[in-house]
Amino acid sequence: MSQMTQQVSKLLAQALALSVEEQEALAESLISSLGGKLDEGILAAWDEEIKKRIADLDSGRAKTISWAEVRERNLAKLPRAH
Repeated sequence: MSQMTQQVSKLLAQALALSVEEQEALAESLISSLGGKLDEGILAAWDEEIKKRIADLDSGRAKTISWAEVRERNLAKLPRAH
């Protein structure tokens, strides 16, 4: 995986400040702009993974953390502008 440039890190920080709906729209636009066709095997694997994760949440096996904590952890990983 390539490293993020300072410009990309700044864009990511701005994107993380958006509402969930805005983030979804942005992610969908970025993925669509890649122009590649999605592999059906990959889609099926993701469907299975999603089912497994939902089952883990429903059964209490999955440990969850708040969005605020996730966001704080991710923002802490971004390089600080000087």
